[in-house]
Amino acid sequence: MTEAPVQIPTRTRVLHPAELVQEMTYRDLEGLTVVFINMPLRESATPNTPPQGPGLLAARLRQFGAEVSIVDLNAYRIKDETAHLAGKAHGRHLTPKEAEGLLTRHFHRHGEPDIIALSGMITTLRWQEWATAICRQLVPDAFIISGGGLATEIKGGLFEWLPELDCVAHSEGDDILPILAKDVLEAKRHQRRGMSHLHECLGKIGGRTRFLYAGDRPRGLDRLPFAAWDLLHQDVDGNPIMEWYIKVPVWGLEANNSSATSFQMNRSLTRVSSRGCPYACAFCYRGAQGERLYGMHSPGNIVQEALWLMETYRIDFLGFNDDNFAVDPRRIKALPDAFEPLGGLRWGTHTRLDEAADERADWMAEAGCIYIGFGAESASPNVLERMNKGGFILRPRGAQKNDLTRLNGFDFPTTMVQGIQNCQRVGIHANCTWIMGYPGETLRDLQTSVAFILWQEELVAKEAVNRKMFVATAYPGTAMFKDVACKQLLSYNFGISFHVDGEPVANEALRAYILELDDATKVMHGSDGAPLNFGEMPDDVFLQAREHVDTGQIERILDM
Repeated sequence: MTEAPVQIPTRTRVLHPAELVQEMTYRDLEGLTVVFINMPLRESATPNTPPQGPGLLAARLRQFGAEVSIVDLNAYRIKDETAHLAGKAHGRHLTPKEAEGLLTRHFHRHGEPDIIALSGMITTLRWQEWATAICRQLVPDAFIISGGGLATEIKGGLFEWLPELDCVAHSEGDDILPILAKDVLEAKRHQRRGMSHLHECLGKIGGRTRFLYAGDRPRGLDRLPFAAWDLLHQDVDGNPIMEWYIKVPVWGLEANNSSATSFQMNRSLTRVSSRGCPYACAFCYRGAQGERLYGMHSPGNIVQEALWLMETYRIDFLGFNDDNFAVDPRRIKALPDAFEPLGGLRWGTHTRLDEAADERADWMAEAGCIYIGFGAESASPNVLERMNKGGFILRPRGAQKNDLTRLNGFDFPTTMVQGIQNCQRVGIHANCTWIMGYPGETLRDLQTSVAFILWQEELVAKEAVNRKMFVATAYPGTAMFKDVACKQLLSYNFGISFHVDGEPVANEALRAYILELDDATKVMHGSDGAPLNFGEMPDDVFLQAREHVDTGQIERILDM
């Protein structure tokens, strides 16, 4: 594979997609068949969240008359002798041969699709390589699209790695996908015309005509349909996919997703009530959900969907897996009254600790919230500044200097302390996630985070506090990936090269790096076998600390 001599543009159409989709009617996509294929994730955990993106986009295409189905490859965890021998307690993914059989049976039942839309995070590259190849064999004339996290982070660079891919659709797809689908249908109806005249056509790349569609924020989130979960009621073999998801807790020890809870749930589902995040944490990439453009569903819309989920699926817990639920205090203040029709439905979400350090925690608890996942990441002021989290965490309400509280010999951000205390006071379980090995982190910085975790254990039962830590991982598209020191390590260890604007070149070196990425729970190693350690700790200290984390003995880090 060779480097592209120029960068592929990220946008090919001038008009906002909403201006075009508003002209479409409910019959514009009649005669079009679309299948979404959701890629497998985290084999180490039982799936507990149905694929929100495919569910929402399937419902959107239905509004215009398309025939839509979903194949959710992530739903399956096979518990057999192979999984047992491999030590996979939660079961294994389907093998490529098993997945091919599932797709073949699905296409036989639902008909050959005109569009095959692949969805998945950046860690699904290997599966997307397989999926594009096998789908081209099974349905040679299908228009194959990649969307979601991987497509949004790499964009046109995917054409270098997926020779059978026709199109990349990046960013939010609610409006751009119906437009894309209409283009494909028009080409199907007028075979001589094709699609080469479209603004989205990039011409020939690797011997195939390629297309790039740029999504954007839909105008009016409340006008969008709820996810088409009925498409997951049963797969082609009669497996109750949706019921599988409902019976696995969204959060808690059983979920195996760095969350611990002091309560149980029997039937739970999730929805996203906002998109984007106005903050700019250096390790985070949210391009597929709006980047820093924050938008919200209204409390009334949230209640309407919650009532539907309660009636249809008999849930006793609803998880709002937003990037940041509590950005706007006005919406939070309205929740207690708005949520009264839910009859005390328990729910949880994600937000920042500084947003729970004020009256928002009281309003959320009054509305039925019993769980908040906080991306604390670090309790060290030094590291928080490096993460671009310092402004609001360290200097709340426009303070000119850091506001710190000293506890057990360590200085913690006061907002973090108050956020935890507020949650305990109002009966919300606070679960913090952490990152170690971030650029600039010293041993003392890491010890500060450990001390904060241990301080939490003074307030609640030890088993209700998350002691796990992610390993700092540089994902393409993040500010961390463009950090000078990180770029040097990535270039030295993986041979990754960069364009003048700091974006990585989509060549074989970047592909190899992405294939090594996981869910940030493992230490990556470079070409010389050394750990990919972005922090300031010597490698032997970093590895010793990581061993203490992995064995559940974080107290020993304080003695290092």
